[in-house]
Parts: sequence; C-alpha cells; structure tokens
Amino acid sequence: MINSHLSTTIKTVALSAIVLLASCNQKKETVNTTTESEPKETANVLLEEWTGPYGGTPAFDKMNVSDIKPALEKGMELNLKEIDEIANNSEAPTFENTIVAMERAGAELDRIFTYYGILSSNMSSPEFRDVQKEMAPKLSEFSSKISQNEKLFKRIKTVYDNAQKTPLEADQQRVVELTYKSFAMNGAELDEEKKKRYAAINKELSELYTNFSNNVLEDEEGYVTYLTKDQLSGLSDPLIKAYAKAATDRGQEGKYAVTNTRSSMDPFLTYSDERAIREKVWKNYYSRGDNGDDKDNNENIAKILKLRKERVGLLGHDNYADWRLQNRMAKNPDNAMKLMNAVWPAAIARVKEEVTDMQAVADANGDKITIEPWDYRYYAEKVRKKKYDLDSDEVKQYLQLDKLREAMFFVAGELFNYKFTPIEEGKIPVFHEDVKVWEVNDKTSGEHIGLWYLDPFARPGKRSGAWATTYRSHTTFDGKKNVLASNNSNFVKPAPGEAVLVSWDDATTFFHEFGHALHFFASEVRYPTLNGGVRDYTEFQSQLLERWLSTDKVIDNYLVHYKTGEAIPKTLVDKIKKAATFNQGFATTEYLASALMDMKFHLADPTNIDVDKFEKETLTELNMPKELVMRHRTPHFGHVFSGEGYATAYYGYMWADVLTSDAAEAFAEAPGGFYDKEVAAKLVKYLFAPRNAIDPAEAYRKFRGRDAKIEALMKDRGFPVPKS
Repeated sequence: MINSHLSTTIKTVALSAIVLLASCNQKKETVNTTTESEPKETANVLLEEWTGPYGGTPAFDKMNVSDIKPALEKGMELNLKEIDEIANNSEAPTFENTIVAMERAGAELDRIFTYYGILSSNMSSPEFRDVQKEMAPKLSEFSSKISQNEKLFKRIKTVYDNAQKTPLEADQQRVVELTYKSFAMNGAELDEEKKKRYAAINKELSELYTNFSNNVLEDEEGYVTYLTKDQLSGLSDPLIKAYAKAATDRGQEGKYAVTNTRSSMDPFLTYSDERAIREKVWKNYYSRGDNGDDKDNNENIAKILKLRKERVGLLGHDNYADWRLQNRMAKNPDNAMKLMNAVWPAAIARVKEEVTDMQAVADANGDKITIEPWDYRYYAEKVRKKKYDLDSDEVKQYLQLDKLREAMFFVAGELFNYKFTPIEEGKIPVFHEDVKVWEVNDKTSGEHIGLWYLDPFARPGKRSGAWATTYRSHTTFDGKKNVLASNNSNFVKPAPGEAVLVSWDDATTFFHEFGHALHFFASEVRYPTLNGGVRDYTEFQSQLLERWLSTDKVIDNYLVHYKTGEAIPKTLVDKIKKAATFNQGFATTEYLASALMDMKFHLADPTNIDVDKFEKETLTELNMPKELVMRHRTPHFGHVFSGEGYATAYYGYMWADVLTSDAAEAFAEAPGGFYDKEVAAKLVKYLFAPRNAIDPAEAYRKFRGRDAKIEALMKDRGFPVPKS
C-alpha cells in the first residue's frame, strides 16, 4: 500500500489525498521545550528547512505534538500567500510563471505533512488525535480555497489551452494536463453556489474520515486477548515468546497477549488448537468498527457514501465510481467489474474445494465441527501438510526478517544496481528506536540516491498493515533532490535476542512494500506532480517485485535456518513450489469480496442505506462462501473510508496483478530469467523511472510490446484459463 508524500499540486488540489494524510496516518511524545517567557512568534521546528547530511533530513527527534497545529496553520497561510501571488500575477500565464510556480509552492507545508504523517500513522496518541480532529476540517477548507480559486484556475486553463495548440516538452505537457484535470475534477468549473456546497461537503467528509480512522485504531488498541500457559497448544516457541513480550509490554507479566492486529491474529488462527479462543480472536479482529458502541463506524460510512454521491452529482456524475475512475487505467466501473467478475466464479469454486478438503481432515480427526471462518486458517494448514507434506511453521524457521531484508537489497542490486549501506545510529534522527536507516547508492558510480527508513514492528498507536511512503521525492526542476523513502510494517516484535520469523505471506508483503520504495528511488522525473500515480497501476511495480522472493538466488542464499544457519533444504523448496497455488481460493476470495463491495457500495443509492444489511445482502447475492469473510470488512475498511485514496479503487490490486503476471512471464521467458539484464533494464526504464510522466498503458506497451492479458493471472492462481 502506498502512502505517498504529496507533491505540491496533489497536496493543494486533491482533497482526497490531503484527507487521507489527515486521517490515516499515526504517535510520538517528546519534551516540549517552549517556555512561557518566549515571544509569541517562536520558531517552529516543523516549519524549518531540514539540515544535516544527505541533503537534510526530518528532525524527527524534535517532533512535538503541540507544534503540529501552529505549524499547519502557518504552513497553510504561507502556501495560500504563494498561490495568491501566482493567481494575481499581472504577466500573461505561462508554464513557468503558473505551473512551475505551483510546483515550487508549499515547501513549508510539505515538510509539516511529513511530521503529520508520522504522528498519524506510526506514532499516534490521544493528544495527536485531538489535534487531528480539529485540523481535518481546516485542511479541507484550505484545499478548497486553492481548488476553487477562479483566478488561479483561469491561468491554469490558459496554459492548458495553449499547450493543446503548441505542445510543450512531453513531461511538461503531462504536468499541465494532470494539473488542469485535477482542478476540473475537484470542482474548479462549478458556479459559486455549487462551489460552496462542494467545499462544505469536503469539510464534512474530512471530519468523517478522521473519525472513522480513529475508531478503527481505538478498537485495535482496545481489544487484546490474554492467554495463560495452558492455552498455548499448537503455537511455536518464537510465537509464544513474542506473545509473552506483548503481554509484558502491557503490564501483564506471565501472560500471553494476542493483539487486535493482523500480524498477531493471523498466526494465532493458523496454529492455535484452542478453537473457542480462535473464535474470540477472530471476532475481535473482524468486528473492529462494528461493535454497536461509540466506536461503531456504520453511521460514518452511510454519511460518507451520501456525501460522496452528492459531491460528484454537482459535477454531473451519476455515481462516485464514474467520477473516480475517469483517469484510471480501468476508465470506468464496468471495466473494473468485468475483470473482477471474470475471476470471482473460479475463486469461490476453489473455496468450495478447499472447504471440502478441510472438512474431511476435521472429520478424520474426530473433531465433530463444521468449518467456520475462525477454522479456515487452522484446517488449511492441516490440509497443506496432508497434500504437500508442507508445514508452514517449518518454512517460517527459514524466513528471518533480517535475512529477507538482505535478500531485498540483493535483488535491488541485481535489477537496479543499488547498494544499501547502514547508517550509524544517531547520525540520522528517527522517530522511534525501532527505526533503522540505510544509504542508497549506485553500485557502479557511487552516486548518492537517497535514504531508506525501515520501521518494522507493531506498537500501540501504529496503524495496522504495511505501507510505503516518502519524506522527500526525486525531482530536478529546482535542483536535484535525493529520495527519503520509508517502509512500515507491523511484525510482532520478538523477545530480546530472538529472531523475527515471518510467514511466507508476510515475506511476500515485505517484498511488495519494498517494491514501492524502489519505485520511489528509481524516479527520474523533473516535476513533483509526476511522482504521483494512477492507483490501479502503482500497485503493479510492487506486486511484480514479490516474484523475486521465490527465485532460486534468493532461496539458495537468504533462506537459512534461524538457529543452525543451514540453507533451506531442496526438498522443502520443492514442496513450497508445488504448493504455490494452494489456498488461492481463500486468498483471492477474501480480497475480491472487499474489492467488489467497495465498488457496489459506490454504485448503489445511499439515500437510506443500512451499511451492515447492504454488506450482508450483497455478499449473499455474490454467493460469498460462509466459511470466510472479506479481507477488510466494511466498518474497518480504511483503504476506502478513512480517505479517498483507494475508494472505488481497491479493485486496482487485481488490475495491477494482471500486469504483474503478464510482466513476470517476460522475465520467465528471457535467457537470464528473473535476473536477465536486458529485461531488467527495460523494467527500470519504462515501468519504474517514468513514474507518472507517461500514460501507464503506453508505458506497459513499451516494456512488453503489447497490452497485458488476463491468461497469465488465471494460470498463476491455478484457476481455469479462459478460452480466447
């Protein structure tokens, strides 16, 4: 998942990105050095230019929640002053005095959003959430003041119209088009009355997004399942130690804590023999935001859906999905639904087969149960052992987080010619002791490219899941800027001295998010706006990088036993490869159910919508298997309802996966396989370096020589391949 730092144009125009940043990121507590005797206009560290080596880095060690509000207010004031100067320029509008000026504006605010994002996503606290609630509507109003600035839009439109007659350089033409269309999509051409309503809706939505996000976070923090020693049956020693540490960290010495996050829940449901506790852990996790209390999100969702429909109606669109997808690869909801509907029948048919296999194992064991959602992972693991003689817990012994990180560095070196060197602790400010930093250089020339921050472990105040972001993106229009990129995960922190062992799925996600970081580092764009992306395309590059986890060079050199250091046995590798499509029914169905619900919610009439009822009835119509649930149930579907980044765009992971499977075949067919230098060079040149400087479909055709086909995706998942 991308949580990209905002370029100037996106920051000041795309409300959805601002609100997402204002509501779905998280905690840091430091000493406030401000004293009563200081003058009113004290320097605010969050506004200051970054100093130190590597082109300057964020002063995370000086970050203070109390500085956020005044910094945001000052940053918005400064940015609006810059925008007014651009809008009121007496000279005729040109690319330089309008578009480039906008690209340059907002440097202070951009820096503040870096700190805001960390405090929201990684280090949230009750104090910060209060500031967040207060500032979300102000940020929305700020956005509207820019997107609805008539003089500014008139200048942008003039530059756009002129560029249609006399085209600029290719990347400049792209910036102009993206800027113009972004303003138009966000109401710049509405009349005065509609603009007021549009802005009011945005303001209300920003408050709802913040409330939704904080409700989910509080439910994640508020529900912990504590175990006693006699309730650990089936759990591995490293997992037991990790749960013990989680309990100790919460003041429950001698107990074992399963926290309400995926990284803690998932292994428990997979290995625990305690069925009643599995059910409790499952219900805690999948009822986040849906407990009928003051943290319940159903009313928030209903309001969000109504306001989104009303807002796009002002722009002449029938529904939110039509408006959102107009500048995506899918172009419209019909195309997105066509792809999902092509895969859905095969996915649920495979679930039926998987459940039959699991029920047979349960019956043979004399368990006298019918498979329920809290049983799926547990019995799937038993089927895996029976069918493939493959124990995923045995595989985990060879999946050490540190070695996987080394493997990612190796892949980056082979494909991108990058070298990662650890930065000495204390040289670069970090926001938590868990965060480590590496310098990224070109292996051949030694050229400095940027810094990579890694924040791997779960903690209170950190939102769940995994994501990538940038603190500074590559640009050259105003002097070359290096990249400050970050990967963030929620692995369960081990007991001191213990290795961090992860599942194959978690290892895949680790590679996925690193793919986003490589996309940031590889950028060769001139202008900030071009570092943005098309949502159903930007997941493609990261999904593609997942494929290198299962390459022989990674397996042979980096999958070693955490105790003995011995390489993973070839027999075990063979079992992993034979089981490559195992449980694809579960994986595809839980994802697609969320993607389909996202789209169907936004195509429906929300006038009197009952969110819980709509979810149940729609899933019933889809013949959703009762033995599993959506990957993200609606009341905690943060991708879609804590902001607008993935709203009606969750299908994008599958759209991107069509590209991924097809592109992977290009490597598989090459003489050097996944390390073929010629294909790797094309990968970097056409799919990574351009970012959003060229149309994604055109970029893919330059790489592959044709459009992507769905056949490779179906084959990868072990589903029947449709006839041409």
